[in-house]
Amino acid sequence: MIKYISAKKAVEPIGSGQRIFVGSGAGEPQHLVEALYKRGKKLSDTEVLHLMTLGSAPYAKAGSRNGLRHNALFIGANVRSAVKSGMADYSPCFLSEVPELFKNKRLALDAALIQVSPPRGGYCSLGIAVDVVKAAVKSAPYVVAQVNPRMPWTCGASRIRVNAVNVFVKKEEPLCELPISEPTAASLWIGKYVATLIEDGATLQLGIGSIPDAVLASLGGKKDLGVHTEMISDGILALIEKGVVNGRRKTLHPRKIVTSFCLGTKKLYEAVARNPMFEFRPTEYVNDPGVIAKNDRMVSVNSALQVDLTGQVAADSIGHSFYSGVGGQVDFVRGATRSKGGRSIIALPATAKGGSVSRIVPCLSPGTGVVTSRADIDFVVTEFGIASLKGKTIRERAIALIQIAHPIFRAEMIQEAKRIGYLDSEHVLPIGESRYDVGLETRRVFKDVSVFFRPIKPTDERKLKELFYAQSPETTQLRFGIPLKKVSEQQFQKLVSIDYDNTLAIGAFVRESGREYLVGIARYYARPEGKFAEAAFTVLDRYQGLGIGSFLVEYLSWIAEERGLIGFVAEVLDINSKMKKALERTFGRLEVRHEGSTVLFKGLFAHRKRKDNPALRAQDVESCVA
Repeated sequence: MIKYISAKKAVEPIGSGQRIFVGSGAGEPQHLVEALYKRGKKLSDTEVLHLMTLGSAPYAKAGSRNGLRHNALFIGANVRSAVKSGMADYSPCFLSEVPELFKNKRLALDAALIQVSPPRGGYCSLGIAVDVVKAAVKSAPYVVAQVNPRMPWTCGASRIRVNAVNVFVKKEEPLCELPISEPTAASLWIGKYVATLIEDGATLQLGIGSIPDAVLASLGGKKDLGVHTEMISDGILALIEKGVVNGRRKTLHPRKIVTSFCLGTKKLYEAVARNPMFEFRPTEYVNDPGVIAKNDRMVSVNSALQVDLTGQVAADSIGHSFYSGVGGQVDFVRGATRSKGGRSIIALPATAKGGSVSRIVPCLSPGTGVVTSRADIDFVVTEFGIASLKGKTIRERAIALIQIAHPIFRAEMIQEAKRIGYLDSEHVLPIGESRYDVGLETRRVFKDVSVFFRPIKPTDERKLKELFYAQSPETTQLRFGIPLKKVSEQQFQKLVSIDYDNTLAIGAFVRESGREYLVGIARYYARPEGKFAEAAFTVLDRYQGLGIGSFLVEYLSWIAEERGLIGFVAEVLDINSKMKKALERTFGRLEVRHEGSTVLFKGLFAHRKRKDNPALRAQDVESCVA
């Protein structure tokens, strides 16, 4: 039989100079925290340690003169002003390492205040907050547990023995809740882009906030997704109900949602109660990069405050002001990177402070700490597109990140990148308001060759060079009309710089032996009068005759018509019979004029009679990012 005592009596053994751990997130024992605060008036130099909590934190209020001082392992909204003013402390640490810090006494605990479910069979459940709480219970010599009938019993490794607790306090009170955030226009775009990086059968890690919620909302068309994440929120419930999240293809803990804590509403807490699909495990397991990597196709999605043009990620501070914490970002970035087919994604709005400040910056603000290093970074996503950085040079990274910055900051950023030396002084980059159009991505199969079509990006410069030098002299002459052997650096840069209005180019990409090649390209330049555009097409020799060129002609003309153009003008050598036939098939009305060895085509689009998108015809579309 458990004997219950009052909270006031339970905290009386806590003395001056001790370090007290408080349970995490929505599992914060609010009743015990209030009792500790009152006890603090009789104490001196007692440290209160915890991860982010959702409840009140009276011990951290600026101006408080009791004997308690907070030490944040992750800074939440309730202690942020105290940390900023110097009234509370912050200890940077990888979340996966916190339990070991307790165990080896680098962060020695004297007491732990936790919240549990009502006991049964000699055990209590830590419920919705297992994370580092279980390690704190094992490490602290004095453990006080608030027994709350509203704390759900959760499955997995959430149990602790009743005899691991020194004293029990019975107090029923509502669990802390985190309301579902309203999506912003930026978060919806980011969610759409991130979704293109997530394949069927992937296992996900997501955080909290409008961006993770927008990502989850964009995954309704996916299949067999799994979850292995340090925390879950309400956004996961809809995907479970749809059968999208089922864990069927997980390679570690199949059909289980593995997590260490959850933050959300009462609906979420009720959903995880005694539900064997949700497996709560301690942080030292869930956040172990080696464990994470055992999930094939692991995709981590984390946020940031700033990203510089080399790929350094600031996530816990801006300048000398600390905002959140290191948390589990690096744990999951490295775990996902080691995973077979895995990807790590940093997702953030392009601007802050109402659009007046860019989050993509040439250099991090002075004093800002780096959480994820430039060597760790994989993908960065804003509402303006996706930057793929793994294995890229500093120059390529700068180009990619400038293109996903807000357009109003791009010109200034280009100049600063040139001043620093990330770009040469003559480098050509588009500075308009273009946004990468993920809607133009499509995959088609031509005689067993899978080809991915997408708009060209400035970061495709290297691939365009490879295409140019790989094609035969005959193909080069058919494309340019002369036996061209070399193209200037600036010309290559112009060819991969499009604005989606006056210029557009669609590339055809093929993967061979794990390497991606650009094997064809179609582009147009709108004429000043805005009715016709000059078009050009080329396909690498060994991929000719498959129908790729014909598709490029038809697809590009459909796109052009959708953007208000009525036809193309093209110069084709008379000997280029394949391209002539492709043009003749595409245009409804065609004017043909011979000038020596060149044929001038001027054609009106045929799509006014058939409005269907050729990219959607006859085959299923698989959207992904090359």
